[in-house]
Amino acid sequence: MAEFLSSLSWPDAIGITGTLIIALAYFATQMRYLNSNDLMFPVVNLLGALLLTYSLSHNFNLASMLMEGFWIVISIVGIAQNLRTRRSG
Repeated sequence: MAEFLSSLSWPDAIGITGTLIIALAYFATQMRYLNSNDLMFPVVNLLGALLLTYSLSHNFNLASMLMEGFWIVISIVGIAQNLRTRRSG
């Protein structure tokens, strides 16, 4: 295990962190620790997607980059919608 960890590049480690953040946000939503209507949900997903995008910029994969692009756009829309709802409510 130590050999594997020492062989990781910084972009790989950052991408793994992004993956863990997104997976934990999804898990927290499923366990009802985090509500998908809360601002935190799209913010956390945006952070994870940005970290993954950084990793993909060093080790490019078109399908994964497309997925992260959609994830980023959807997260930004969710943040904007949440902020708009807060202002009007």
